[in-house]
Amino acid sequence: MKSIIIASTSTLHEGSYLEYLLPTLQSHFKNCKSILFIPYARPSGISHDEYTQKVSQAFATINISVKGIHEFEDAKDAIKNASGIFTGGGNTFLLVTQLYKNDIMQLLAETVKNGTPYLGTSAGSNICGLSMQTTNDMPIIYPPSFQTLGLIPFNLNPHYLDPDLQSKHMGETRETRIKEFHAFNSIPVLGLREGSWLEVKGEKITLKGDLQARLFKQNQTPEELEPESDLSNLK
Repeated sequence: MKSIIIASTSTLHEGSYLEYLLPTLQSHFKNCKSILFIPYARPSGISHDEYTQKVSQAFATINISVKGIHEFEDAKDAIKNASGIFTGGGNTFLLVTQLYKNDIMQLLAETVKNGTPYLGTSAGSNICGLSMQTTNDMPIIYPPSFQTLGLIPFNLNPHYLDPDLQSKHMGETRETRIKEFHAFNSIPVLGLREGSWLEVKGEKITLKGDLQARLFKQNQTPEELEPESDLSNLK
């Protein structure tokens, strides 16, 4: 049975790394003494070791050890033997490229679908959808495919931002970008605001956190979803 936490962000403005999620993660990874971390997205270009150390410090507060996938000789064996898996945020193009380069995209999907507890934040959440095409990231590298894990039957836009009516910024809003996506794709897109996450238990998908999420469907008016909304039938 799938057991997944898909979070918009790792860090809230007023907290430290993963702090707001730690009570949830303590329960989510309750049967794990250690977890496998996938640092491929490298936020701000930090190294795999630096990123893994940052994650290790956060998980140490709930008595869970962390080892980066780059520390293993065989990435496939690391995934197969993991008791829990966390894919962190950063650049989704880089993350997806590395997952394909190491030939572990399909294996990761199968492993999580078979019940290994998974946490994704930001880019690590983007890849839970059907494709990475609704990421906010710059295409700093070209992945062999935009297709991702398909752990949920729709796409995500983490860090979703509402238009700031006081801003003088003249660029496109997130809503505009998603409308552009829907000019060519029929996949629903869920805009996850900061501090929100999805909890996936088996086939049940529930919106968690204190904020609404914004749901976009092709040729339809966007809809606000309340916390605890059931998204299991969203396709």
